[in-house]
Amino acid sequence: MCTKRSGWVRLLYYRYLYPCTGEENWVDSRTVYIGHREPPPGTEAYIPQRFPDNRIVSSKYTFWNFVPKNLFEQFRRIANFYFLIIFLVQLIIDTPTSPITSGLPLFFVITVTAIKQGYEDWLRHKADNAVNQCPVHIIQHGKVVRKQSHKLRVGDIVLVKEDETFPCDLILLSTSRDDGTCFVTTASLDGESSHKTYYAVQDTKSFNTEQELDTLRATIECEQPQPDLYKFVGRINIYQERDEPIARPLGSENVLLRGATLKNTEYVYAVAIYTGMETKMALNYQSKSQKRSAVEKSMNAFLIVYLCILLSKALINTVLKYVWQANPNRDEPWYNEKTESERQRHLIRAFTDFLAFMVLFNYIIPVSMYVTVEMQKFLGSYFITWDEEMFDDEIGEGALVNTSDLNEELGQVEYIFTDKTGTLTENNMEFIECCVDGHVYVPHAICNGQILPGALGIDMIDSSPGPDGKEHEELFFRALCLCHTVQVKEEETVDGIKRGIHQGKGTSFYISSSPDEVALVEGMKRLGFTYLRLKDNHMEILNREDEIERFELLEVLNFDSVRRRMSVIVRSGTGELYLFCKGADSSIFPRVISGKVEQVRARVEHNAVEGLRTLCVAYKLLTFEEYQDICQLLETAKLALQERDKKLAEAYDAIERDFILLGATAVEDRLQDKAADTIESLHKAGMKVWVLTGDKMETAAATCYASKLFRRSTQILELTTKRTEEQNLHDVLFDLSRTVLRQHGSLTRDTFSGLSNEFQDYGLIIDGATLTAVMKPDQDGSTGNYKEIFLEICRNCSAVLCCRMAPLQKAQIVKLIKFSKEHPITLAIGDGANDVSMILEAHVGIGIMGKEGRQAARNSDYAIPKFKHLKKMLLVHGHYYYIRIAELVQYFFYKNVCFIFPQFLYQFFCGFSQQPLYDTAYLTLYNISFTSLPILLYSLIEQHINMDILKRDPSLYRDIAKNSLLRWRIFIYWTFLGVFDAVVFFFGAYFLFDNTTFTSNGQMFGNWTFGTLVFTVLVFTVTLKLALDTHYWTWINHFVIWGSLLFYVVFSLLWGGIIWPFLNYQRMYYVFMQMLSSGPAWLCIILLITVSLLPDVVKKVMCRALWPTTTERIQTKRKCLNVEQSTIFMLSQTSSSISF
Repeated sequence: MCTKRSGWVRLLYYRYLYPCTGEENWVDSRTVYIGHREPPPGTEAYIPQRFPDNRIVSSKYTFWNFVPKNLFEQFRRIANFYFLIIFLVQLIIDTPTSPITSGLPLFFVITVTAIKQGYEDWLRHKADNAVNQCPVHIIQHGKVVRKQSHKLRVGDIVLVKEDETFPCDLILLSTSRDDGTCFVTTASLDGESSHKTYYAVQDTKSFNTEQELDTLRATIECEQPQPDLYKFVGRINIYQERDEPIARPLGSENVLLRGATLKNTEYVYAVAIYTGMETKMALNYQSKSQKRSAVEKSMNAFLIVYLCILLSKALINTVLKYVWQANPNRDEPWYNEKTESERQRHLIRAFTDFLAFMVLFNYIIPVSMYVTVEMQKFLGSYFITWDEEMFDDEIGEGALVNTSDLNEELGQVEYIFTDKTGTLTENNMEFIECCVDGHVYVPHAICNGQILPGALGIDMIDSSPGPDGKEHEELFFRALCLCHTVQVKEEETVDGIKRGIHQGKGTSFYISSSPDEVALVEGMKRLGFTYLRLKDNHMEILNREDEIERFELLEVLNFDSVRRRMSVIVRSGTGELYLFCKGADSSIFPRVISGKVEQVRARVEHNAVEGLRTLCVAYKLLTFEEYQDICQLLETAKLALQERDKKLAEAYDAIERDFILLGATAVEDRLQDKAADTIESLHKAGMKVWVLTGDKMETAAATCYASKLFRRSTQILELTTKRTEEQNLHDVLFDLSRTVLRQHGSLTRDTFSGLSNEFQDYGLIIDGATLTAVMKPDQDGSTGNYKEIFLEICRNCSAVLCCRMAPLQKAQIVKLIKFSKEHPITLAIGDGANDVSMILEAHVGIGIMGKEGRQAARNSDYAIPKFKHLKKMLLVHGHYYYIRIAELVQYFFYKNVCFIFPQFLYQFFCGFSQQPLYDTAYLTLYNISFTSLPILLYSLIEQHINMDILKRDPSLYRDIAKNSLLRWRIFIYWTFLGVFDAVVFFFGAYFLFDNTTFTSNGQMFGNWTFGTLVFTVLVFTVTLKLALDTHYWTWINHFVIWGSLLFYVVFSLLWGGIIWPFLNYQRMYYVFMQMLSSGPAWLCIILLITVSLLPDVVKKVMCRALWPTTTERIQTKRKCLNVEQSTIFMLSQTSSSISF
């Protein structure tokens, strides 16, 4: 490390021209001057750097940029931009309809969206101001000064008191505790409510007053801001007189993050290193990638088809217009003859005519559909949050919806990827047993070969270790009492009475971010060794003889998911140096050189088969020279600013070797309530469930059997490292492929329920190492594509277990299935930070509000309290959402075809003159008022089947699988139904109206009367069509459906019955009343509505009778049951009245 710091120029020279080890990229670091004080003369030149203030900005808009920015974002949507172009065309050229007909709906859509987004942003501004104006206490010139939070600067020394929230990211300098520790809860960051311990810098922990802190001269060199909450690399240089500065490493254990809260510590002093939008909490605000549902993709595809229909209509009418006008007798009349120059401008006239026809027919593209879909998704999402059955009393929370864009995707799930620990299981650990040198110890039952009190009824196991093993036994218990990061809560208030540790015994309780560690320490307590506290860097243990043993804690080698172990170095009261290590069997056994390995391994495998979580414990004695070498190795790695994690991993690898095996532990993580029932229901619904876990194969397999993922009849196929060592991967894959395809050839199990007795059930188990080999691209291409073979095997297995998975591998599995040739809809569910990657990768991500923090819940699309709630989320809510939005989309296209196709037909009868069939008011309000509310309400409350039936019969989920209600066949049916109805409206009115062109007073019916008649039939038909499709009737349905029809009639009477002063000409005056005064018009309306609805009714009756779906059979059965019950009730009432 460079030690010459005699000037800024020299420092730059050394750092950039001759970089030291680990300091190649110093541009990625920052220097913070504590208290803004200059370093002593002759060390470093004081060059202050510019950092942002502590202002948090979560809002999107400002007062000045709201209008342009919001409009820009809204017009990036294709539909909005399309209607803007149509509106501008209407303004520029002479079009048959008023610009209001396009402008008003567009203005309505833009305004409603802008108001919604503006209101949401105003709430964000309000929340930001509340945070930014919060008071903080800063040390300046030896005094405490109160400031607003947004005025805080990098380098300020901050005083934070108990139960206050940290205003920015801070480095802990000193605390009210003598040992320089403080306790913090990070619930607002990751949801973990447990108390975490943070440590002050050893050389500054004695600075406990404002005056002492004012004398501190130090700089902090650290990495630039990055969003990882659990990673920090830096060092502090403390200057004393003119000596060389003392350099100390800084890690995540020294950093207090913004949003965390100080607990059980009176006060702390800390220096600000990241402020405002550079804090880790603010950097985690980054939005997730936008997910799009299958329904939205179908909607866009349908929209393109209708856009092509629109262009075709406009083109056909333009061509036919010029064909019509090619006959001299049909050209412009004599009083409107064109000049010679006008006759020569054929191309310009043709283009403007094409645009005019585009404007006339543009209503076939339903702009209001997007607004209705957005409202349906937003309002519909509240049904999940309001569901009382998805509320959990234990945590006092219900389901959460983080995005409403994927509601209908819940009804389309084909693959479910679930974590095991905390998702399928409770993550509530209970210590079951431990094994020392092959001897088994069960708490409160058998210890040291003796039956303990309270063990009556438990079979005794001969576990006496003998005199030689007693030392190992006690060393094992001490190892588990020392090798952990558990905190002791020394006081607890129960009924107003404080309890604490009395004479080293009794009522203390343990808290930790890991439930496993608490279970192990509590297990040792039940076996006679009680961990008391960490005081003055000494860990205290109460042994069986009620003697307190003190061990000096020298080093902690923290647990990480790559090493899968943790270690501590301690010095005993007699001066012996111990390195204790605990971890997964796969990470301990290869590092052991002695001990009863085979006996312990056999017990570990036995417990894993029972579904217990196992850990192995080992140790080694260190000489003083070895300890000094370890300190030097760790110090070098910790002081590195670049690649510190890599260097620490290398150091840990070198240190954690040559162990003596002590024994192993077994902890039980019970299956969650109704987890097995939920998985069974999901299987019946046709979904494939995969378990992705970091646990060992035996433990995970036992959980899979308990949760009914695997049944006793399931034939287990293994694709594991053990098998690929005996046989190469290529041969193993082909053997498994032949096995699963032997019975049903090329047919995949997607066709079957997975519960059928006709086919052998297969379950696949694969581990992380083998998956890496499968995913690796071929070197020479000669071995074939392993991914495709692997996928083929998986498709034919009813369930798959992936064990020993790293978080990234979980995401790779999800991505592999997601982009396979069938493109199935995937759902990932988990509760921990290691599940976030797969939750973000899947089409739908669901987080469990678990004990491993809230990262999964925060990054998910939906969050639920327990795994059992997934059943109702998919089988009921998902089913309803999909049915509703599928009908909404198809209905919108149908009613717009009904609306605009008569306009197309009308052009053949008006010389292609672009004359509109409907009045401007009707064109404008058709989608906004007359037909919008009924379909919106339908899409919110329709229940085609009772929810209890949906829960009881999961197979109904199959009826809507694979986007079945939005396939092209059904889309074409709805389109042709719309065309048929439009033809009936137009030609029915045309022929039936032919002989009734005069009213009773001899007045002649005109084109507006004809158009109004067609429009009236249209409005009534499309509304009654929706009424026929409605299965779940409430007073709201009746009010909205019949109210919409009544509103149309009342509006038409007012629109045509009053002289409106703001209209230059009123072509609709008295038209509606004049039409209704004609008897044939009434007959025409009733007859045409009946004829229009009849084919759809006949088709439904025939399909239900001849080819009913499971859903339709249940609907018919339920109606028959209701009729039967009402008949029995009437008969019983009749008989009772007769007997009376």
